[in-house]
Amino acid sequence: MDDKGSVGKISVSSDSVSTLNSEDFVLVSRLGDETPSSTNNGSDDEKTGLKIVGNGSEQQLQRELEDVLMDPSVADTGIGSETGMDSLGGGDHGHLLTTASPVPPGADPLSTPPPKLEMVLPVQTAQESSPSSPIPDEDSVVFSQLTYLGCASVNAPRSEVEALRMMSILRGQCQLPLDVTLSVPGVSEGTVRLLDPHNGTEIANYPIYKILFCVRGHDGTPESDCFAFTESHYNAEIFRIHVFRCQIQEAVSRILYSFATAFRRSAKKAVLSSQQSAPLTPDSDLFTFTVSLEIKEDDGKGTFSAVAKDKDKQSFKLRAGLDKKIVIYVQQTSNKELAIERCFGLLLSPGKNVKNSDMHLLDLESMGKSSDGKSYIITGSWNPNTPQFQAVNEETPKGKSQKSLFIIMIGCNKFMYMTTAVDLVITEVEEPVRFLLETRVRVCSPNDRLFWPFSKRSYTETFYLKLRQMERKERKSPASDTLYEVVSLESETEREKRKTTASPNILPTGPGTMVPSPPEDDEDEDNDEPLLSGSGDVSKECAEKILETWGDLLSKWHMNLSVRPRQLPALVRSGIPEALRGEVWQLLAGCHNNDHQVEEYRTLITKESPQDSAITRDINRTFPAHDYFKDTGGDGQDSLYKICKAYSVYDEEIGYCQGQSFLAAVLLLHMPEEQAFSVLVKIMFDYGLRDLFKQNFEDLHCKFFQLERLMQEYIPDLYNHFLNVGLEAHMYASQWFLTLFTAKFPLYMVFHIIDLLLCEGISVIFNVALALLKTSKDDLIQTDFEGALKFFRVPVPKRYRSEENAKKLMELACSMKISQKKLKKFEKEYHTIREQQEQQEAPIERYERENRRLQEANMRLEQENDDLAHELVSSKIALRKDLDNAEEKADALNKELLLTKQKLVDSEDEKRRLEEESAQLKEMCRRELDKSESEIKKNGSIIGEYKQICSQLSERLEKQQTATRGELEKIRSKVEGCEKCSSLFNKEGRVRAAVTTAPAGGTEETDEEKEGLKNQLREMELELAQTKLQLVEAECKIQDLEHHLGLALNEVQAAKKTWFNRTLSSIKTVTGTQGKETT
Repeated sequence: MDDKGSVGKISVSSDSVSTLNSEDFVLVSRLGDETPSSTNNGSDDEKTGLKIVGNGSEQQLQRELEDVLMDPSVADTGIGSETGMDSLGGGDHGHLLTTASPVPPGADPLSTPPPKLEMVLPVQTAQESSPSSPIPDEDSVVFSQLTYLGCASVNAPRSEVEALRMMSILRGQCQLPLDVTLSVPGVSEGTVRLLDPHNGTEIANYPIYKILFCVRGHDGTPESDCFAFTESHYNAEIFRIHVFRCQIQEAVSRILYSFATAFRRSAKKAVLSSQQSAPLTPDSDLFTFTVSLEIKEDDGKGTFSAVAKDKDKQSFKLRAGLDKKIVIYVQQTSNKELAIERCFGLLLSPGKNVKNSDMHLLDLESMGKSSDGKSYIITGSWNPNTPQFQAVNEETPKGKSQKSLFIIMIGCNKFMYMTTAVDLVITEVEEPVRFLLETRVRVCSPNDRLFWPFSKRSYTETFYLKLRQMERKERKSPASDTLYEVVSLESETEREKRKTTASPNILPTGPGTMVPSPPEDDEDEDNDEPLLSGSGDVSKECAEKILETWGDLLSKWHMNLSVRPRQLPALVRSGIPEALRGEVWQLLAGCHNNDHQVEEYRTLITKESPQDSAITRDINRTFPAHDYFKDTGGDGQDSLYKICKAYSVYDEEIGYCQGQSFLAAVLLLHMPEEQAFSVLVKIMFDYGLRDLFKQNFEDLHCKFFQLERLMQEYIPDLYNHFLNVGLEAHMYASQWFLTLFTAKFPLYMVFHIIDLLLCEGISVIFNVALALLKTSKDDLIQTDFEGALKFFRVPVPKRYRSEENAKKLMELACSMKISQKKLKKFEKEYHTIREQQEQQEAPIERYERENRRLQEANMRLEQENDDLAHELVSSKIALRKDLDNAEEKADALNKELLLTKQKLVDSEDEKRRLEEESAQLKEMCRRELDKSESEIKKNGSIIGEYKQICSQLSERLEKQQTATRGELEKIRSKVEGCEKCSSLFNKEGRVRAAVTTAPAGGTEETDEEKEGLKNQLREMELELAQTKLQLVEAECKIQDLEHHLGLALNEVQAAKKTWFNRTLSSIKTVTGTQGKETT
């Protein structure tokens, strides 16, 4: 089936469906646009298709354009003077002036790129506009005499019925119309601009790739002079419609033709023409950077792990008291590459919109380019325990109390803001550039588990840096590298908010005229953002008793797989345990014996699918909130692509349909891709899901009718309210049936719905739908048409992020009894009404409708053929480029091989030289070893002689001391034996100072004897002193010898322990081993 079978198509009647796709233009590439798609999670790239409704076939539009371009009155006005123009259709209408030659006869105006046209009154060319007006696109068409009627939000941006309804409302209720000039580019890379007709200043602009749908009013209605287009506003999930009225009614066809041309023109031709004639636009000095923030925490294992980021609330979850690191990744994505020289500083502060003085400098750990050279990485350490970071180190309170000015509450969840700034010194820029990131954080206890399986770990913001090239005289130094000065620096968030506030909101407030204003704070912004698919945490934990019950049931079931156990439905209504879902789903679907289908799947994935481009486009927007599917080219997306491709080949009648990827992704989370494919086939065929896509969604419309009849019976007040506001089931319930609630709702609820679907059938969708409507009845009754659509799109899915709310909803759904008999009755009523409508329809109208459908199919096939041709050319160019790169790489490898060979030769020469030096070293080591051994022996002999001398001297000294003592004893004994001498000496042997008188003769003898004794004593004392001196000298010599002996021993020991000695020992060992081997 065609991938363009969107929800919007289902909502219209058969006539509307035929005109909805009468012209379908798809943007092939987008070059040079100032708003990259990376910041929008790829959503803008996914919605580059433009659908134009011309209320007829392409031939009708062509005839209308020829009537406008070849109108004689118009041609006359183009030839006449500026003052002599006649009014067209009355004095209130302006004139149509074509400033280029008309389309050549016989040429197809839809295939020929149109010349630059300008519809003005009075005549005004682009060159005559105000000096303050911006330079329009070189290949653009400017339309004047237009009135802007206002804008409003729409839920189905590609629905013709809703667009015409909003056009009628805005035209009837507009009280303050605004005169504008519209500039439509001639290439798909351009921008539609709204200009002030008085001074030419730009009021608002809308890139072509964001415009999704264009429609004009039906002929014969008051809106026949109106047209409108829808655009993806602020993000990919919010859409706005802008309505205009033309004073020249014929110009409506020309405007639609200009939009068609913008998407038919080849991007390559547009680039070539702009290079030849277009002047350099101001965007040539616009440099785009993507800056990513990652926070890491100490994990207690000596490393830092990245903290998770909640995609639902867009906030980091931190733990209090743990050391952290801030990692900034800066990558330039457009324009000439600028050289980042260094990081000037990394700063952090709690709160948002903080002053520079409130920022606190962090310690830088590292800075430099990544391994692939694409990013510049800055890492800084953050100690949250310091006083200035106290606000982001306290646990974020829960409930409704508010402790800090930084804390903001959304529902029951609170968070706070944190601002991070990085100052970079860029070589070519005069002053440092500061990138400022404001992120949300929630602080929890250090003991909390941070297990978030559905999260990403970094925050990314895109910045647009506008520079002005400096003259040489303006530079600080003529030789300086600085070439630019900063004009402005703006983030993607700031730019989107500025564009939102710049859009002309001129509609008064009233019923049916909701004009969305830009979010004033991040609370409103968060509330207005739809829930991303794949959101929600599903725990595998389950009570032991429940697991035992399921284990017993599965054991019995495996004994007889053909019969379901009686207690199975009751258990399924309570929800299948997450750990068992994969097995139970396969058993419920009857895929327990599917070996043949597994083999068939492996064959199918090798075949080509005609819907490959549609599958590839949808894969990137399937479960972007889930880690398994968020990485482009990852395992999850690869398996999902294979399943969708295999089914498109397997079911040729239906093929791939939008919504299948979500269901396949749910199955892939619980089983391998082969089993997931088998269960998907069972759901599509056996459960009747594929019937919803057949026969122009006839069965789906029947489901809508049944749902409305059930609402009339179960919720009559809500049914009547929807009738009053004009809200039909197809406007809000299409995704419920086509995707089985898998596209927008949290995974916990989605898995439970699939449990019931596989157990009880597709009628379960009615139970869940009625439960949703019943629980939201009070809120829905208070809303108008647009409010109800927005309520279904944003608050309803978010309400069931809580597991408790989802359980209550599923309990209510299971408690509602909807009999199959009642559904059959409603189905008969629907078919009866359809038959009556077909009988009333004229055969000619039916044939015309069928003819238009075939024409649409033909145009679609031609477009697909063009796309395939373009892909073929692109692939050939890519292959040629890859081949050139491979040849260059081969040349580089050959050069490296030659260098390696040369290095090998040099290494062998070096090896030989080292071997010779090693041999010389061995010889020298042997000589040194012999010399050392001889010195050791010599030192040993000297030490022995020293010891012998010392022992001899010791013995001699002892003998002398003994002899001296003996002689002293003899003298003392003699002295004591002599009466005369004993009186002269005391007991110590010293002379007494006696004064006794003696005879003269005796005195002389005594003096002589005394002198002799004194002399003898002196000699003995002298001999004793000499002996003591010799003893001291001997002891000194002994000490000296012992000292020399210690030094010698230390030298010997040190010589044994040196590297040189170890080397000699190893050489000896090797030499000895080789000698033994030789022996």
